[in-house]
Amino acid sequence: MLKVRQVKVDVLKDSEIEKLNSLCKKLKCNKDDIISFDILKQSIDARDKNNIYYVYEFSIKIKNEDNYLNKNNDIIYYEKEDYNYPYKNNNYNDYIVVIGSGPAGLFASYILAENGYKVAVIERGESIDERIKSVGNFWKTGKLNENSNVQFGEGGAGTFSDGKLNTLVKNKNHYQEKVFETFVKFGAPKEILYSYKPHIGTDILANVVKNMRNEIIKMGGKFLFNKTLTNINYENDKLVSIEINNKDIVPCNNLVIAIGHSARDTFKMLYDKKLNMEAKPFAVGLRVQHNQNMIDKSQYGEKYSKVLSKATYKLTYQTKDNRGVYSFCMCPGGFVVNSSSEENRLVVNGMS
Repeated sequence: MLKVRQVKVDVLKDSEIEKLNSLCKKLKCNKDDIISFDILKQSIDARDKNNIYYVYEFSIKIKNEDNYLNKNNDIIYYEKEDYNYPYKNNNYNDYIVVIGSGPAGLFASYILAENGYKVAVIERGESIDERIKSVGNFWKTGKLNENSNVQFGEGGAGTFSDGKLNTLVKNKNHYQEKVFETFVKFGAPKEILYSYKPHIGTDILANVVKNMRNEIIKMGGKFLFNKTLTNINYENDKLVSIEINNKDIVPCNNLVIAIGHSARDTFKMLYDKKLNMEAKPFAVGLRVQHNQNMIDKSQYGEKYSKVLSKATYKLTYQTKDNRGVYSFCMCPGGFVVNSSSEENRLVVNGMS
């Protein structure tokens, strides 16, 4: 199989036939020589507002592929690498307890269950259907459920937030492909596998999260909602149990804590228990909003803004002391929502 990069297709002409024609032009081959092709990446070249292109990267099966190798740097050999979890279950029968059902907790649980482990997920918030009702009631009436809101509950903060799937983390171990393929398996659009700015809206994410939970349950896992980790207990420097909701003691030898950054009560408890903790760098976000139509025309011009999806943007500036400052990107077509998880504290985020 080959990977072919830098294949340009006019946005206004984009179709399967036009993709095939552009591939043949790039490879200087006949259509009949190409057995099949799939999109690996899609981006937009909008430098010329009068002539905007999709720029594709394809994987292709072609007759006599050796004839095309090394013709130029845009044509290389390609073999898809699969993500493999290195720790299969070797008859381990105890439950692994996962605290939190946000992205980290949900994927930790799914990977463990997929590899034969039994997992019990403990979530302080509600299941996604009940959480949607609580969030809607908060936005309508101002009545906040401190344990189930935009930040806490099944699916985590991302389910009621930007839904962006791009990251600056280098993807050397194919984790990103595994995450995207899992999302698609459970209901996300296939386009996230190759889009240059992949994104899933809240309406889709809610169903994806629910489908993942149901699959984990089918594989032997279980979910406990409205349950908060309030203590951990050691004997001889080994974890033996955890406390839930300040009363229930649950035997536990293996614990995954995936609570996100807002569960300050849990962090304080862990700190008081002398658990080794290490701070990591963080950025302070600045959000700037503009009219979406103005941004679309600025990025794509009058002609193409009517046919392309909503444009993304951010503002950047280099200060005198050489510090880079940039705005937190706003969801294309999105809006700002109250994301508070504590009474008398305000935090906002973008949602689409």
